[in-house]
Amino acid sequence: MSKITEQEFARICEGIYKDRESVCRHNPIGTREETLLWMLLSCLISYLSLSEIETPCFNGMPTTETYRTAILFVLKDKKIEDFDPGIYLDKLIKE
Repeated sequence: MSKITEQEFARICEGIYKDRESVCRHNPIGTREETLLWMLLSCLISYLSLSEIETPCFNGMPTTETYRTAILFVLKDKKIEDFDPGIYLDKLIKE
């Protein structure tokens, strides 16, 4: 089972933030916030090598809060040390 450090999580979030214009332009799936959180969730699924059973499923159209909840759920048992991912999520979706 793969795990993630705060430093690595921060690096992923910062990378997505730096590329946010390109990410949003090439993935117009919803709001800007939804798109950025969708990209982060996708990166985490790959980085942590989550199985299909561990990957969150959505009913209906996901929202910003749905993606945020899914990311927090994925990180719950995957963090090497305790840290607050909410700080990074807030930075990621700010203008």
